[in-house]
Amino acid sequence: MRIELAHGSGGKLTKELIENLFLKYLDFDELKALQDASYLNVKKKRLAMTTDSYVIKPIIFPGGNIGKLSICGTINDLTVSGAEPEFISLGLIIEEGMEIETLELIVHSIGETARRAGVKVVAGDTKVVEKGKCDSIYINTAGIGTIKRELSPLSIKPGDVVIVTGYVGDHGIAVSIAREEFDIDVPVESDCAPLNSLLLPLLNLEGIRWMRDPTRGGVATVLCELSETASLGVKLYEEHVPVREEISFICEMLGYDPLYLANEGKAVIVSSKEIAETVLETLRKHPLGENAAIIGEITDTFKGVKLITKIGGERYIELLEDDILPRIC
Repeated sequence: MRIELAHGSGGKLTKELIENLFLKYLDFDELKALQDASYLNVKKKRLAMTTDSYVIKPIIFPGGNIGKLSICGTINDLTVSGAEPEFISLGLIIEEGMEIETLELIVHSIGETARRAGVKVVAGDTKVVEKGKCDSIYINTAGIGTIKRELSPLSIKPGDVVIVTGYVGDHGIAVSIAREEFDIDVPVESDCAPLNSLLLPLLNLEGIRWMRDPTRGGVATVLCELSETASLGVKLYEEHVPVREEISFICEMLGYDPLYLANEGKAVIVSSKEIAETVLETLRKHPLGENAAIIGEITDTFKGVKLITKIGGERYIELLEDDILPRIC
């Protein structure tokens, strides 16, 4: 079976799609009423909200798919903002002719990822557009979480350290290979993962200043934006940045810099120097943080991001004008 325009009409086929596919995997109590809005018990909590859209190509890649990616990305945006993710809404724009089996795989992944991360999908909408007007499926999400601690780049101080929670560049290379633009036969999987269970314990540490997930533009872009906002410099040590050997090999072959590649299961953290080892110890106890490392430090002696290369040279890291891998998320 394939998606027809009538699946987005609000009629019988829409009802069948919702009942036989969506509710099969998204069986959250708040969603089952299928009203125009869901009622959420937030108990007068202070909330954080985020929204994002996912247009990745291809929609299925090693280590994940657009469904898993949409949930992980929403969870991670809330978590690095100091909030505990609780609720997610889901908007699907589906192309006429998409195979139902493919859609089912994606929706199954959405439900499984949400449940494992302890969040609920509580609202949704489906639209179908004519064949050729959409690349299989686009997903829009909104996420709501309870603020546990407000984080700001303005709290960062000279002498603070920069930490990354693991290997960088996995997602960007996995998607690039999945596009079959290059004749590369190296098994690389995306790092796509929800980070709330890894990062939320850190919010109890007084020296945690700031967090960010380095998606589009990678670690380099995140640190450039941080430097500009905080009006401080970042000294980044190339030899301390964890990169898998196979990722380094592929980057050298394709001319990519792993610092600019997207990640979907990593975070960049700034903490005080005093608690840095405690942060590393906490991260490394979690499977997603086993390869966490201190990669840099904050300074007020210059502005921008200065890379200290493996051979001892120095060069400034700049924001890229063009996206080296468009539609990466």
